[in-house]
Amino acid sequence: MIAKAVVLLLCCAAGLLRGEPVRYDNYRVYEVAIADQTQLEALQHLESFPDGYLFWESPVQTNMKINLVVPPHKYAEFDELAIQLALTNRLRVPNLQQLIDAESPKRLRRAFGWEEYQTLEEIYAWIDEKVAEFPSIVSVETIGQSYEDRDMKAVKISYKEGNPGIFIESNIHAREWITSATVTWLMNEFLTSTAPEVRELAENYDWYILPVANPDGLNYTKTTNRLWRKNRYPHNVLCYGVDMNRNFPGHWMEGGASAVPCTDTYAGPGAGSEIETQNIMNYFVSVKDKVSAYLSFHSYGQYILFPYGHRDAEYSENYYDMMEMGEAAAVAISQRFGTLYEFGTTADVLYIASGSSPDWAHGTHGTPVAATFEFRDNGEHGFILPPDQIIPNAMEVLDGLVAFVRKGKELGHFNA
Repeated sequence: MIAKAVVLLLCCAAGLLRGEPVRYDNYRVYEVAIADQTQLEALQHLESFPDGYLFWESPVQTNMKINLVVPPHKYAEFDELAIQLALTNRLRVPNLQQLIDAESPKRLRRAFGWEEYQTLEEIYAWIDEKVAEFPSIVSVETIGQSYEDRDMKAVKISYKEGNPGIFIESNIHAREWITSATVTWLMNEFLTSTAPEVRELAENYDWYILPVANPDGLNYTKTTNRLWRKNRYPHNVLCYGVDMNRNFPGHWMEGGASAVPCTDTYAGPGAGSEIETQNIMNYFVSVKDKVSAYLSFHSYGQYILFPYGHRDAEYSENYYDMMEMGEAAAVAISQRFGTLYEFGTTADVLYIASGSSPDWAHGTHGTPVAATFEFRDNGEHGFILPPDQIIPNAMEVLDGLVAFVRKGKELGHFNA
């Protein structure tokens, strides 16, 4: 019996390795409110032994809401669980696969643009085109390889020497396609826009950009599993990947991260264990003396989050300055399309989460400003943001960045 079980597990693992596409036909997404400790502990147990369920957010504390993906064969079980635990919930998405299919229709070959989501290869090819087109302004370097031997590329946009630097890391979570789409749109604006406020932002700051911090994960979401989050390191025969945004040193594994390899928030066997994390850290350290801000792009939820996220964290010394910057950005973002962002520390307004890259940059290396931007939406589409929202999202993010940096300069954080 044991031998049969082992064979079955190995066959399942082989299926994962073959890259057979994962489908989510008739999977439902429910928003679930966690009101008390009993509910929290039950959901945490379910996350550790999911048996088909998929948590879009980890249940880490009471008084938070999570989005829970429920497979068809678990409908009745979930309904019973909700009754037993008195879980307040509402159906957000009746058929997850329909969202995925609508997000990525069959594509016609055409020039790179922002009406659809691009592959890793297309993003890298476009970057190379920009380097050729603007050789005195744009440069690119390979900062290392991923576990699966894909290049990790960093782009620098610099119009003149002596500018203060701003570091952007994007797509560290594989399924958050809107982040790399937004950052490439921003890069294009920095190079081509004639708007005075964009020219001020582009030409008076040096931009260090990691457009795809998790190339293996992004590729896997394109070929196999749209909802994959982590990198692709095989920690055992069934459990792949580490959540790289729980893998950074400095308060590693101090809440909101998992020691269970099969969970989406697995923080790794040790701080900075992953090759991709190490590549990011080494590159950042090489430029950190020139950098005034570390920005990490994520989705979803519409937040601007500041250090810190670990359990029992104290406020940063410049907490109030960053709150002013967050308020300025949130107001600016809202003015174009009415999109409302919340702002505050990760622990205060989102949930406990340790081992993130902005907390590491700010707490370990003293980078004056560090922030996570969680893009659209509030859960209607979640990670599967329709491509017709790429440009509107990017436009309002640029509005926010203009205001964010302008306020930061007023407060003395972006002086050369």
